[in-house]
Amino acid sequence: MRRDHILTLSCPDTTGIVYRVTGLLYESGCNILDAQQFGDEESGRFFLRVHFDVPGATEIDVLREGFASLAEMFGMDWQIHDASRKARLMVLVSKQGHCLNDLLFRVHSRQLPVEIACIASNHADFAPLAQSYGVAFHHLPVSAGNRAEQERHIVDLVEREQIDLVVLARYMQILSPELCDALAGRAINIHHSFLPSFKGAKPYHQAHQRGVKIIGATAHYVTRDLDEGPIIEQDIARVDHAMAPKELVRMGSDIESLVLARAVRRHVEHRILLNGHRTVVFR
Repeated sequence: MRRDHILTLSCPDTTGIVYRVTGLLYESGCNILDAQQFGDEESGRFFLRVHFDVPGATEIDVLREGFASLAEMFGMDWQIHDASRKARLMVLVSKQGHCLNDLLFRVHSRQLPVEIACIASNHADFAPLAQSYGVAFHHLPVSAGNRAEQERHIVDLVEREQIDLVVLARYMQILSPELCDALAGRAINIHHSFLPSFKGAKPYHQAHQRGVKIIGATAHYVTRDLDEGPIIEQDIARVDHAMAPKELVRMGSDIESLVLARAVRRHVEHRILLNGHRTVVFR
């Protein structure tokens, strides 16, 4: 039985990369289903994503061995993923549940090919929602005195549940540098796109007072630099003077939910490659 896999790689740009990669796949009996590439003149790096199938389960191990030699030759950062395996997600949330609710529905209705293994929150508000979807809920209260302990619980859950991706679905806590490092490359955050303006509470109300004409949302990887990680996905909507703050909040919630779902899908489908502080996102 043939099985789908996805190869992602980045390396210094030079001639012959695609020729050698596709040649190795051909020699291994693989069939290429889709391929996307990008050469960045600014960074001098080349990026490639190849969706392919292999004749059987044992052949993928042989292919990995052959590709390791090729990767060393070109200085590649590379991974081969089993396309049939569903990523396991842990969702962190506080008291705004629109993004959590959207993710749960998309997973339940099979619109998003992931498994939400657990939900953790510093508040207990969404325990009934998690229960209604049959997802484990962990109430992890946090304060200045127990922050380190609370974050250790989060790391323990990530390890115990074999989590592939942590999703901050409007989790209104600043992660410590240590937790950011522990989750590097596997944690996505969502927030409004007003930053660095309109920080703190009620950003949409602040935006309304300043008469903004565009609102939006940004999904990015979590790093030590608060809300400045590599951007994955963004979207906007136009607003006008006739809209009250509650209308901006409603529209903003819709955009945040959509942008976060897109970002999660891009990640679990292995369409994102890091390019310094930027991302290459294959559609």
